[in-house]
Formats: sequence, structure tokens, C-alpha cells
Amino acid sequence: MKKITFLTVTTFCFLTINVSFAQLKMPQVSSSQTIIQEFGLGTVTIKYSRPNVKGRNVFTDLAPMGEIWRTGANTITTIAFSDEVSLEGKLVKAGEYALLTIPGKDTWTIILNKGTKQWGAYAYKEADDVIRFTAKSSKLTEKLETFTIAFNDVSPTSAKLNLMWADTKVSISMLTDVDSKVMAGIDEAMKGDKKPYMQSAIYYYDNGKDLSKALGWMNAVAPEEQKTPWFNYWKAKIQLKSGDKAGAAMSARTGIEIAKAMNIAEYIRLNTAVLAQASK
Repeated sequence: MKKITFLTVTTFCFLTINVSFAQLKMPQVSSSQTIIQEFGLGTVTIKYSRPNVKGRNVFTDLAPMGEIWRTGANTITTIAFSDEVSLEGKLVKAGEYALLTIPGKDTWTIILNKGTKQWGAYAYKEADDVIRFTAKSSKLTEKLETFTIAFNDVSPTSAKLNLMWADTKVSISMLTDVDSKVMAGIDEAMKGDKKPYMQSAIYYYDNGKDLSKALGWMNAVAPEEQKTPWFNYWKAKIQLKSGDKAGAAMSARTGIEIAKAMNIAEYIRLNTAVLAQASK
């Protein structure tokens, strides 16, 4: 009976300790981060864990040069594209990929691989590579303790994807084809009942398209929308770019008057700036 009691108590204690450990919450040594960056007509999503230097030699102890690295810590880093993009000139279709790297002295090998469900890079298979390319590395002016992935210089069609750690930065050029898709979208939308006149005119203005067509669309905007300071601001900009300074000045003055009546300081300033350009 005593033996049974002892075993019962021991089992109970063991289970209690296990439950206690299961309930214990502790901070991750390498914190996780998810980045969602709008790019072109889609998004780029990166999920990774961020190791710290902690006084170690990064490219000897943690991410040795010449060896496959998970590009972070813990579970392998993943990158997902909702639309196709080009990385350093290599076309990548929409989808989710493992982002692996091989650090080097002056250049890194960047790898997109199908193996997105693995811990580290221990199960890495070269046969599952989707693309490989090289990217140049450079020295950071200040050392970075925590491994960081970031997007910079983001425009509608291009961006830089930066990998930064310790004293090293690797920059990957990203491009996406937006214009052909937007132009096709405008053509299709103009067949519908609710035509995006102003939005399309602004796109034409921003991207060096047919300004006479853009101005025609602005004139077709609903009368109530034309009584706004932002409508007059954009109409003035299109007129000015078309060479119609007098028309631009008139639209800008109207925009200033409406903005003052609505007490919108931003559009008083914006229309005033266009008026100053039209008055030169």
C-alpha cells in the first residue's frame, strides 16, 4: 500500500511540475517579427526571428561565411509575395518561400527555397531551390546588435530589401510591373457605371501619360466633387503641367477659397504653392 501511495504521489508531483513548466511564460531569446510591406499592387510579408550579437563573432559563430544560414534564428525565415516581383533581376512568382543566405566577404548568395516548414536550415535541400542570386554587402556606420530585415526606398515600382546585422548590410533590389496592370485596370473600370475619373487622371499625371485625356477626366468628375479643394489642387497641377498657367491659377485660387471656407490648412498651402508656380 505504501509503495502504491509513493508511486501515486511521485506521479502527481511529476505531472504538477510538467504543468507548471507548460504554464511558465518566458521571453524569447531571439524575438520574432512579422513585416508586411505594401509593394506595387500587392504585399510582401516576412516572418523571422531576430538573434542578438551578444559579444560573439557573428560571421564565425552564428552565420559562418560560406555556409547556409536560415537568415535569422529558430524557425526558418519566410518571405511571401502576393504578386510576382523581380529580385536582382530574377522573376519570382507569387507565393511563400524560405529565405536562406550564404554570407560572404563582399557578396552574399540569396536563396529562395520551397522548404518553408522547417526549424533552422538543417533540412535544407538544394533541389528545392526556386532561385539563387548574389547581392553585394557593405559596412554599416554603426554596429547593429539585433539582426534586422527592413524595406527602404519604397516606391510604387521599386524597393530595397535590406538584411542588417553587426557591421554588415546586404541590399537586395526589388522591382514590380505596375503600369501595365494599372492601365489595364483603368481601361476596364472606365467601362463600368462608376468611372474613377479623378483617380485615373492623377495616375496619368504622376506617370507621364496623356495629360489632355487626364484633364478631360477631371472635367467629367461629379459637380459636387469639383467643389472640393483637393479636386481643384489636382486639376491645377494637371493644367500647369500641360502649359495652361492661366487655367492652373484659376483652379488654384478656387481651391484656396474652398479650403479657407472648410478650414483645411493643408489644401490652402498646397493650392497656394501651385498658384505661385502658375504666376511665374
